[in-house]
Amino acid sequence: MKKIKKTNAARILDNLGIDYEIKTYEVDEEDLSAVHVAESAGLDIEKVFKTLVVRGDKSGVIMAVIGGGEELNLKSLAKASGNKSVEMISLKELFPLTGYVRGGCSPLGAKKNYPVFLDSKAMAHEKISVSAGQRGMQIFLSPKDLVAATKATVADLISV
Repeated sequence: MKKIKKTNAARILDNLGIDYEIKTYEVDEEDLSAVHVAESAGLDIEKVFKTLVVRGDKSGVIMAVIGGGEELNLKSLAKASGNKSVEMISLKELFPLTGYVRGGCSPLGAKKNYPVFLDSKAMAHEKISVSAGQRGMQIFLSPKDLVAATKATVADLISV
């Protein structure tokens, strides 16, 4: 069995004593969507969560973790985060702000500990997956453990 190199996200969970599992999958540079990740890794899209990086008018940079097949409701995130408005950061800002690339952005282990907001639908699952901080790697853990590790605020964040 090939040894998997630990990412910062995995090391953070190790240091916190949080139980998790890493699953690898084949990366397609042409399709970095969460739906494709779920298909490639043989995962249920309902349990694959993507991390979006957003800037609030008051809070600055924040991370929203929502279901892979869902769309972020910017007004809901603004309200939950105490902002009047929030907007997605530009792709060119992603790496300088987080240290992560598109398709490998994790709510754990970014360059700074940005506030994390987790969609409430995650709490309905025993385990969810988020990026391990590298394309081709997902971390499975309980949503409660993700909240504990990231100090996330749980809120309704998706467009209905």
